[in-house]
Amino acid sequence: MIKQGSLFLPSCPLNTTPVSETMMFREPEPDINSGQILDWLEDSMPHLPLILDDLYCPTDIMDDPWWGLDLDPIDDYIISNSNSVESSTVDSTTNSTTNVPVVMTDQPGQLTSLSKKRKAPEDQMVRKPSANKKGTGKSSKDNSNVGYNKDGRWAEQLLNPCVAAIAAGNETRVQHLLLVLQELASPTGDANYRLAAHGMEALLRHISTTTNRPAKAVGPTTTFATSSPTFFKRSLINFNDINPWFTVPNNIANNAILQVLSEHDYTSCKTLHILDIGVSHGFQWPTLLESLGRRPGGPPPLVRLTVVPPTHENHHIPFANCPPDYDFTSNILRFAKDVNVNLQINRLDNYPLQNLNSHVINSSPDETLIICGQFRLHSLNHTTPDNRTEFLKLMRTMNPKGVIITDNNIDYSWNSCNSFDSSFSQSLDYLWSFLDSASVAFKGKETDERTLIECEAAKALINPCEMNEKKDKWGERMTSIGFVEHAFKEDVVDQARALLKKYDSHWEMKVDDYGSVGLWWKGQPVSFCSLWKLD
Repeated sequence: MIKQGSLFLPSCPLNTTPVSETMMFREPEPDINSGQILDWLEDSMPHLPLILDDLYCPTDIMDDPWWGLDLDPIDDYIISNSNSVESSTVDSTTNSTTNVPVVMTDQPGQLTSLSKKRKAPEDQMVRKPSANKKGTGKSSKDNSNVGYNKDGRWAEQLLNPCVAAIAAGNETRVQHLLLVLQELASPTGDANYRLAAHGMEALLRHISTTTNRPAKAVGPTTTFATSSPTFFKRSLINFNDINPWFTVPNNIANNAILQVLSEHDYTSCKTLHILDIGVSHGFQWPTLLESLGRRPGGPPPLVRLTVVPPTHENHHIPFANCPPDYDFTSNILRFAKDVNVNLQINRLDNYPLQNLNSHVINSSPDETLIICGQFRLHSLNHTTPDNRTEFLKLMRTMNPKGVIITDNNIDYSWNSCNSFDSSFSQSLDYLWSFLDSASVAFKGKETDERTLIECEAAKALINPCEMNEKKDKWGERMTSIGFVEHAFKEDVVDQARALLKKYDSHWEMKVDDYGSVGLWWKGQPVSFCSLWKLD
């Protein structure tokens, strides 16, 4: 963490753990002692005071009415049963009380000085919430339950007011909140520390964008696109093995494909054509191919897989991209041969989803076409939400026998895209569930694979307006253009429930009144999977 007077500019990762030798990054690590971070801050936010020696003395902070703190006695702000320090902070604009962590000293009535040349006396000690900042794998006593409510999610209680202050142009309050985030953000530890780090990086990126100044990163950014193919593959395999985020939806989708086939005359199906608009990078299909090979009567004579990878314009979609040299086709073709499935794979590289049609995918009326959209369709809103409806209309013209839609079940509306703070808040909620479930899945261990996966998920904060809407909105669109929702068969749901038992008990599945399946983490919706057919 940098404490040389500049705002802490976290990147992903923050160079606190060794990076695997197999990982490749595009930019060298900048010299943090060169002063470029301070220069960037001064240029990008000319009206925001710099954090210099005497800029924010304790009296300055205490005089700001937003803090509203009475630090006498200090023990009133120490919560002993959670191993954390939280302050009851009053929002001057909403008059609501929010618990946020505050950096405090042992001297009553003072906050620690965060200036460039801070030299705290030896008898002063900075207290920070929770003991897990350095990745010991031990969380605070109440951490296991904070997913059920937001009382213990202090990172959001700092980030949301900060983005609101940015939107309102309240520079003083932005400075205060960034000072606190600077002390607390960390790429290791529990979900709060990680969310604070990723959130702060996203906010600084937003500030640099709105001021037309490029942000200077402290360290290299680890994403799928910048990692090596070997490390990328190993990380995704490991994550799918310990977290059901993608594994269970993929399982439901594969069994839904088998369900559609069984509802038609399977023996007369000469060609099964799957249009893959997803983020599985090939990992979804081996189990389907194996199931096809085991079916009574054998698989269809030909199985076609048309893959639509993301375009360069979609590089902010979490989990959608992969290393430039990564190619799963040879491995999948070899596996298909082993299970006696005649498989053909066609990749439509750099082809926009909006231009897909039956001619492009080479579809024919005598084949069984099934469209599988996994965690990608929310990218179709770069201009207006009508882009999503228009693409669904294109799918209808392809005359598919079934359409499987899986995506993030986020309470997001298009109107919130006009409000950065609103869309950012919803993306924080999504990222919290991911980081919290990942912390449980990795059992608190700090690994290069975990860093890669979490940094990829954090892309959700870069452009929050590209995040998804709740399943109900997708249902309205599908119904309006002539699709009807169909329930998954009982054995499809049962197999998914059986698979989910492999993972942590905080995961659960729920089936709604229309038959779609939702995946939930600690009582909060994460994703949905639904099956649609033409009316």
